[in-house]
Amino acid sequence: MIIDCHGHYTTAPGELAAYRDQQQTELEADPLARSGPGTLQISDQQIRDSLEGAQLKMQSDRGTDLTIFSPRASGMGHHIGNQHTSRFWTEHCNELIHRIVDLYPTNFVGVAQLPQSPGVSMDTSIIELNRCVNEFGFIGCNLNPDPSGGYWTGPPMGDRYWYPFYEQMCELDVPAMIHVSAACNPAFHTTGSHYLGADTTAFMQLITSDVLRDFPSIRFIIPHGGGAVPYHWGRFRGLVQAMDKPPLEELVLDNVFFDTCVYHQAGIDLLLTVIPPKNILFASELLGAVRGIDPHSGHHYDDTRRYIDASSNTDDQARSMIYADNARRVFPRLKA
Repeated sequence: MIIDCHGHYTTAPGELAAYRDQQQTELEADPLARSGPGTLQISDQQIRDSLEGAQLKMQSDRGTDLTIFSPRASGMGHHIGNQHTSRFWTEHCNELIHRIVDLYPTNFVGVAQLPQSPGVSMDTSIIELNRCVNEFGFIGCNLNPDPSGGYWTGPPMGDRYWYPFYEQMCELDVPAMIHVSAACNPAFHTTGSHYLGADTTAFMQLITSDVLRDFPSIRFIIPHGGGAVPYHWGRFRGLVQAMDKPPLEELVLDNVFFDTCVYHQAGIDLLLTVIPPKNILFASELLGAVRGIDPHSGHHYDDTRRYIDASSNTDDQARSMIYADNARRVFPRLKA
């Protein structure tokens, strides 16, 4: 079995975008708008049509079995509007994922978007996480370390601001993928620099904090191959050594995992060389940031299974861990 731990609903029917546009129109008139949740008129057939020529087809074409599926990451838009805007938007997005899982229970399992907003406590995110796990059967969440959209105005991940949410993650026994949303700061390209820089920044915030000591059972997935982390593993080893912390491997590898959303062979080879197989989860970001065909290989950039199968840095045991065993361990609710 091959489990893709990182998929997004990037092909949602137009009614979802129309709802978001309406929210933003109301915010232009009143930045503090607290309009109600409204409704989405999206049929089951529209959902089927949105998936069967896209994610489902690619699962079949690429030989993967199950996608751990969440709303579109760049669409989370936590910097837009206020906490009420984010709450209602998030609820609609998560409810669509729940409907998808009901329609295709052998193809998808849900992961929650959170209703984060700059300067707002994590209380509403705790409520939504509980709803998604306990009512919808979701098995994890996407946690945005920068709800400001590229300005990093909030507290770092080691701050006590985050601790109530970490406690809830541990109580529910669910991991979080650390995933920012779109950048509103013009200095950053959303998928080319903001995503990868945030992956690296979040890792550094974790290793310079007490989070992994205070929550020994917590689990984080850092996507996109960890940003710069594997490439600069020696730098991070030296930094924690200078801080008189435990060796990096001892410090992080029980709690922090990396996915395989790296879109060339040399990058995957490096990831598989530096990071132990037990800390790597297969992922393709289906459908994600890079959808074209690589002229060097003739295959889609995000067909990441090809790179893992072709790498000389894995054996059968390692591939078994990467393709399925690690996902079952990191997402224990997947067993249900």
